[in-house]
Amino acid sequence: MIASKENFLSGEIILIDKPLDWTSFQVVNKIRWIIKSTYGIKKIKVGHAGTLDPLATGLLIICTGKMTKSIEQFMGQEKEYTGTFTLGATTPSYDLETPINMEFPIDHIDEEMLQATLSKFIGTIDQQPPVFSALKKDGKRLYEYAREGTQVEVPHRKVNIHDFNLTQIDLPNVDFRVSSSKGTYIRSLASDFGKALNSGAYLTALRRTRIGDFNIEKALSIEGFEDLLQN
Repeated sequence: MIASKENFLSGEIILIDKPLDWTSFQVVNKIRWIIKSTYGIKKIKVGHAGTLDPLATGLLIICTGKMTKSIEQFMGQEKEYTGTFTLGATTPSYDLETPINMEFPIDHIDEEMLQATLSKFIGTIDQQPPVFSALKKDGKRLYEYAREGTQVEVPHRKVNIHDFNLTQIDLPNVDFRVSSSKGTYIRSLASDFGKALNSGAYLTALRRTRIGDFNIEKALSIEGFEDLLQN
């Protein structure tokens, strides 16, 4: 990326390391504001290629100008994540957004069982998106129904898990690395993994480390991007 007014207007790719508790939309708005205020630009197209939940951190591809036409292409690429599942409990949102609603035993779970269960989740699998998600049904976000307490049927869909490894086991916490296709919900993977262990699980940490050939190592913090432009 070459930081110049002309490049941002014609089309640029910006790799940002999204901070915890920020929405992807907030990051886009911030990057747009930094570019506009730095160069005195009144209007510029800025968009992101693939939403990250507020409780997730990591790689967010931001496109400006004509590069916004490539957003769908970037969204369709393989993604890699690292994170942590916590076993023995579930939450309605499958992560820390909502409090624990059920608890389950984990005394029967050992490393051998974890590795055997892991193999069931590699390849093409059926997955049900979380009810606390931004997917739409009848023109309304699923999380809006969930927060109202309205039950809606969320259809399963096929996703591809290309690679799935457990990187550290310290029960009830299990660290993982997974690479998957577009549309995969890692929160749902956590929930389904817990069920397959005859227990429960929810996602307690998530970081996106790669999208296609773009890696988190090349990403800037929001502050780092602002410093780059100002200097």
